[in-house]
Amino acid sequence: MSSKKIHIADTTLRDGEQTAGVVFSPSEKIAIATMLDRIGVSELECGIPAMGKDEQRTIKKLVDLNLNARLLSWNRALIPDIQASLNCGIRAVDLSISVSDIHIRHKLRSSRAQVKEQLKTALDFAKQHQLYVCVGAEDAGRADMEFLLELVAIAANLGADRFRFCDTLGLLDPFTTYDKVSTLVRHSSIDLEVHTHNDLGMATANAIAGVRAGATYVSTTVNGIGERAGNAALEEVVMALKLACEIDPEITITDLAQLSRYVATASGRPVPPWKAVVGEKVFSHESGLHADGVLKHPSTYEGFDPAEVGLKRHIIVGKHSGRSGLKQRLQELQLEQPQIDLNKLLQRVRSLAGRRKRALLDQELIELCRAG
Repeated sequence: MSSKKIHIADTTLRDGEQTAGVVFSPSEKIAIATMLDRIGVSELECGIPAMGKDEQRTIKKLVDLNLNARLLSWNRALIPDIQASLNCGIRAVDLSISVSDIHIRHKLRSSRAQVKEQLKTALDFAKQHQLYVCVGAEDAGRADMEFLLELVAIAANLGADRFRFCDTLGLLDPFTTYDKVSTLVRHSSIDLEVHTHNDLGMATANAIAGVRAGATYVSTTVNGIGERAGNAALEEVVMALKLACEIDPEITITDLAQLSRYVATASGRPVPPWKAVVGEKVFSHESGLHADGVLKHPSTYEGFDPAEVGLKRHIIVGKHSGRSGLKQRLQELQLEQPQIDLNKLLQRVRSLAGRRKRALLDQELIELCRAG
């Protein structure tokens, strides 16, 4: 694994907005960009200038914020697209090219030779204008490795700064991702980025595998929003790097839950309460054994302090509760009284929760206590 700094290259404003039915307003884009910049994200993929004047106006507003994060626009490997980015004041571009034979043959109706020539022409134009260039290899996960190596060599020779390995359809597993990215890293003189999708539920795992293989940039979106099943989730990747890989991504994690909630509202895509890292109830404990353990010492059943990401712990009273959890919840509700028989109350709690097929509401617990 590389000893270089790992950069979070967030694409919430581009790939995240490509979630079917999602549209961010200009003010929402500014708010999201500002929040991402504040927590220390290295790069923001901020939009697609070739979409038209409205998109360009918003991108110009983002440029005018003078953020610490680098703003990068997404472009097809076409000179008019790059010129549109230049007109917005953008100084870093992703030049996207389709690299799998299935894309080249059926989408582009082209050839490998034509793809290479298109890349050379676009990259030459971008570097003539002193742009930072990431070459985005669309559908790299299904591409021939020898062809990918040719493209990496072309990119490096013509001055590209980075090569993006895209598992566009989310079909790879972490082991294959590791092997493919490792091969590219061994044969590349420029930075590698891994961009993963979640169609098989492995986007975060594949992103981490890419980092372990030597990629120094990892693409994310807040809450994992994006095309189809989405992308690698920013909050998951950051915490996985920090805790599972012992790599400090230099991100202020205390604001992750707040950022998650804002993007959920702006996108109209609510975050499930059980969502990893930022779900509102992900630190809930009901099981008697677990509640007892976490109350004695949080690290028994919590991998990190909920407050680290802006959340809090919840002790839930329900069918699986034990004495410790019930007693704690009574204390929290200021219901603990000497006359309450904890064992009898626990049986009534379990019975009612079983009948109602859910944890008890606070008012229901209060009524059980009053019933004696």
